[in-house]
Amino acid sequence: QVQLVQSGGGLVQPGRSLRLSCAASGFPFSAYVMSWYRQTPEVEREWVAQITGSGDSADYAASVKGRFTISRDNAKNILYLQMDDLKPEDTAVYYCRDHFIGRWGQGSQVTVSS
Repeated sequence: QVQLVQSGGGLVQPGRSLRLSCAASGFPFSAYVMSWYRQTPEVEREWVAQITGSGDSADYAASVKGRFTISRDNAKNILYLQMDDLKPEDTAVYYCRDHFIGRWGQGSQVTVSS
């Protein structure tokens, strides 16, 4: 059974950092691309970043490029999203997603506010 269990998130001041984690199980993690998305009440789920199975290549939405870093630990089956220089407009619920069957994590609230 495919499971994605997220951790991290919370309330942070503008300019600070947070790291999200997504622990995967039930599928060959290292063989599949993984992605992060985010959602707000105003915007449908928006793609944020994705990373290849090996971790050697990543892509980012223009809005986060240069501030967010997606990475993975294939030995531990964990996907990460390091978010630096956070801005109020980054406030959202963040979701990880596998490219195996398209399962979503449970979501992590990130609130950026002074």
